Amino acid sequence: MKIHPCLAQLRAHLESARYTQKVADRYLAVASYFVHFLDKSHVPIESAQPEHVHAYLRGALRIYRRTHGRRPPIEAGWRPSHTSGIHMLLRVVQGRWPPHTVPASPIEEFHAQLCNSYVQWLGDFRGLASETISGHQAMASRLLNWLGERAAGSKLAELTVKDVDSFVAAQSTKLRRPTRKSQALYLRSFLRYLHGRGLLHRDLSATVIAPRVYALENIPSTLSAEDIAAVLKTVRQDRSPKGFRDLAILTLLSAYGLRAGEITALRLDDIDWRREQVRVRHSKTGHETWLPLVRPVGEALVDYLRKGRPKVADREIFIRARAPYRPLHNGSSLYSGIVRRLQSAGVKWLGKHGPHAFRHARAVNLLRAAVPSKVIGDVLGHRASASTAVYLKLATDDLRKIALDVPEVK
Repeated sequence: MKIHPCLAQLRAHLESARYTQKVADRYLAVASYFVHFLDKSHVPIESAQPEHVHAYLRGALRIYRRTHGRRPPIEAGWRPSHTSGIHMLLRVVQGRWPPHTVPASPIEEFHAQLCNSYVQWLGDFRGLASETISGHQAMASRLLNWLGERAAGSKLAELTVKDVDSFVAAQSTKLRRPTRKSQALYLRSFLRYLHGRGLLHRDLSATVIAPRVYALENIPSTLSAEDIAAVLKTVRQDRSPKGFRDLAILTLLSAYGLRAGEITALRLDDIDWRREQVRVRHSKTGHETWLPLVRPVGEALVDYLRKGRPKVADREIFIRARAPYRPLHNGSSLYSGIVRRLQSAGVKWLGKHGPHAFRHARAVNLLRAAVPSKVIGDVLGHRASASTAVYLKLATDDLRKIALDVPEVK
């Protein structure tokens, strides 16, 4: 039986990425149905757009209801079972998916150009990191989309305080104070940029009111030494490739207090086995630090590299445990796995307890070992001493020992 050329491409991609046969068969089956749908609609697969995928899914849902007499029991799970194979097919054929969004009107094109110029200005003139720029860009897009046709020409120039207040009120629903404050800072920056370019007659940045957030008002979430020991003990019992990977990640977190993004950014070249050192690229400051490769970390990394890491050409150390075998995307990809490990170890907590809780625990251990604050900041990759000061609140018992006597007022 002759197979469609694009399906042959998909099959070759699935084989090269080492997907399991069961997953590959499912992806190929759904992709073949979609190709048949496009052929009936006289749409070349190279020209397929998101609306064609939506139309196919509507038809597939009608067929499911006729066959079973009901909707899928979990429609949120049924949809990805179809779109995963279709999206992969379109990425293989078209090179990327979803495709680049083409502005549908002159106003959308103006918005896109304005956002792009703002992003370039943030990088070239303000020197902001890419993660910070993404927050500014998202705020600019939200404001322009909210304004719609008013965000162009003379209408944009006549933007009023009332307009800004209405936008802030619409965006601030159910947001916490720290989030509202950061959103206000992003908005002020964009309004100053618009005024500087002459697109606003008046600088409205000063009219954006941010909620007051007191320095060090919150207590960071952390884990006790017993909790960390319990988690590491539980993970050591998992001898699967994923178990070796998670043990290496958790050992790095507990030993050095690294940020999650710094762990996913680690590369094979960052481990100097002869000198027993590991290089850390601090994601916030952009600086590099060489730390001693302590024995538990070295042993966990060796076990993972020998028994758990898939054989791939990527230089990043930590790779997905399932196909497609590619580096972990960013630090946020560690969160759900760490929470599952905490749950399996029977650790109970209040508030957030992702990778950063291990960082906080490491800071507390260093404080209790009488390590100077400056050294702790260097280990954690802090640029300012104020960043380290927040962890002092977690060592209340130790702080009581050095508290100064308050003189009595007579």
